[in-house]
Amino acid sequence: MKEGIQLPTIVVVGDQSSGKSSVLESLAGISLPRGQGICTRVPLIMRLQHHTAPEPELSLEFSGKTVPTSEAEIADAITLATDEIAGSGKGISNTPLTLVVKKKGVPDLTMVDLPGITRVPVHGQPENIYEQIADIIMEYIRPEESIILNVLSATVDFTTCESIRMSQKVDKNGERTLAVVTKADRAPEGLLEKVTADDVNIGLGYVCVRNRIGDESYKEARKVEADLFETHSLLSKIDKSMVGIPVLAQKLVHIQATIIARCLPEIVSKINEKLNTSISELKRMPKTLSTVGEALTTFMGIVGSAKESLNKIIVRGEYDEYLDDQNMHCAARLVEMLNQYSGELQQFSADDLTGNFMTSEIQVLEESKRIQLQNFLPRTAFLAILQKKVEKVSHIPVDFAEKVWTYIEGVIMSVLMHRSENYHQLQLSTRREVYNLMEKMKERSRNWVTEIVQMEKLTDYTSDPAYLNDWNGLMAQQQKFMDALENRYATAFQIEGLGEVAIAGLRAYEKPVLLQAFDLKMRMTAYWKIVLRRLVDTMALHLQFCARNLVNKEMEEEIVTELVGRHDGAIEGMLEESPAVAAKREKLNVSIKLLSESKNVLGNIMDRIATNV
Repeated sequence: MKEGIQLPTIVVVGDQSSGKSSVLESLAGISLPRGQGICTRVPLIMRLQHHTAPEPELSLEFSGKTVPTSEAEIADAITLATDEIAGSGKGISNTPLTLVVKKKGVPDLTMVDLPGITRVPVHGQPENIYEQIADIIMEYIRPEESIILNVLSATVDFTTCESIRMSQKVDKNGERTLAVVTKADRAPEGLLEKVTADDVNIGLGYVCVRNRIGDESYKEARKVEADLFETHSLLSKIDKSMVGIPVLAQKLVHIQATIIARCLPEIVSKINEKLNTSISELKRMPKTLSTVGEALTTFMGIVGSAKESLNKIIVRGEYDEYLDDQNMHCAARLVEMLNQYSGELQQFSADDLTGNFMTSEIQVLEESKRIQLQNFLPRTAFLAILQKKVEKVSHIPVDFAEKVWTYIEGVIMSVLMHRSENYHQLQLSTRREVYNLMEKMKERSRNWVTEIVQMEKLTDYTSDPAYLNDWNGLMAQQQKFMDALENRYATAFQIEGLGEVAIAGLRAYEKPVLLQAFDLKMRMTAYWKIVLRRLVDTMALHLQFCARNLVNKEMEEEIVTELVGRHDGAIEGMLEESPAVAAKREKLNVSIKLLSESKNVLGNIMDRIATNV
């Protein structure tokens, strides 16, 4: 069950004081805790194994540890272990306690003793004690592989037993329920009729037993039991195949073997599948490194494989290694960011086409007047407007570069952390070096962007013919624009390539000023398209170039040089497995051990079945 495989299990249920513990004691030949109220407060898994050695071997398994014990101390040991699991009060817990009994003469059985059913909580028990016990019982008896051993007292009406009602919920026809009737010596009258009438549908039959009393040894108790069912005037009439602890043990072994035989193909298949999966997973885990040389070789392999993955993701735009992680589809994400950057530049620098149209150009022209011919457009005016517009958007390229490098840093970190997931110390050092390297890349891009922005401020130049084409197209509408100004009723004018502009406020200016302002505005409109295009294109080229260099050269050099050359213990730290890797390796080894043992146990059981056929 620990490995998620449901094995056939005998689950012992019964109302409180039905004699469950006495039955289990008789089968195992050991003493269990006794007392008033609920004695079994946790699921007690009893593994009985016939042992040829003269001395029995007993141990308790709980909380990840194994505690050897003896027949004389077993009751106290179970009580102490129960207190550790469920607390020292009267509460219960669903955390199991395993008792392994290797003893000569005991049947090969695995049984689970569950808390006795009680409806009325006593002092120190929670109000919902019945619901808690019922939930535990149902969890164990619900699986089809479970054999229900229903312990009934001969002194009660079977139809009123709560344990019968519970077992009937999951096994209506009683096909996997066996009843053991305790205290037969106390209520012999009518017992034969009760077990033969079978009013409660016990499909696997009944076995009547006598509980051990007082200081009787188990051998003495069995003799007294045999004499009772042989000589008692009423009990002797019950068929001998339905009486005595030896018969119960034989029946349980046979029933368990029969169910195992029926379920064996599926169980073996599940065990083999789980075992193969665990073995394969263990083989895929990194081998334990024993020398610095091995660690260095492994480290270089990690860096090399990470470099290849990053080449695919960042440089070539492939993402087959991360099909379901869209954040690792680097090319698509970079295009998205570039489009957002371009849109932000356009939106942030959009002209005011309402009442302030051309007013800034007119103001700049006024401030740029000098002693010169009036029909010349002063370059200082153009540069003044250009510098203002560039300054207004100068933070956008810087922010974009920062955003891109932060994203690329995340991609690189994700790949490197995945490749080095088994080496915690290496991850810490690698994380630090990647962070330092990316800070250098960000600083480099900030400096580059600052230079680009300064160049755009200082120089108004382009060889792109689109500038003149756009300017000529805009200037071709100048006369119509001036005509619209002369129409006192016109409040707006549609400029193709720019949009609808407000003109009512411009009539206050003289015509020469308006002509120059219109020219200046159209020159800037045409040229600004070039500037924005350059800011987008050069940024894309810069980042692509730097990212390629980073992946193919700088990252490997930086990480290898720093980690190998600095001798800070990162490489040596690879010799020590991280707690997570060590825990996973231990878990897989335990899983393989348990599954292998289960496989062997099933094999032995089937060998005995084949022998007895």
